[in-house]
Amino acid sequence: MKEEVAKQLRYDRAYLRMAATWSELSHCSRKQVGAIIVREGMIISDGFNGTPSGFDNSCENEQGETHWYVLHAEANAILKVAKSTHNCQGATLYLTLSPCKDCSKLVVQSGISKVVFVKKYKDESGIQFLEDAGVDVVQIENLTDGE
Repeated sequence: MKEEVAKQLRYDRAYLRMAATWSELSHCSRKQVGAIIVREGMIISDGFNGTPSGFDNSCENEQGETHWYVLHAEANAILKVAKSTHNCQGATLYLTLSPCKDCSKLVVQSGISKVVFVKKYKDESGIQFLEDAGVDVVQIENLTDGE
């Protein structure tokens, strides 16, 4: 059992490192967030925060405020699944930043059963909502194996 837990932690860290790499594709200046969705050992989607397809990639206005229409990384990843032949039932969502309260609703509604993240978002009500809904929520700050 101990070996299974250690193996899962290695995979969790690897997927979180992938989400961190994916976040680098974001054109947002203030914050770059990445997401990976894994189901039954297979990556079924990915996403990063940014504008909808067809819009200018600039996420912030001249004052540095985020445009209201910017999609969060987890929303982008979930929406990609909706356009595919996959579904999120029982999947794990890996994020570089914990979900906000609005994205937490999408996570629950999509059927994702576990959320693993690196850093906490300033408003932790999304985490609380996920836990209240029975979603397994795990924070892993150290992405290095062997520690």
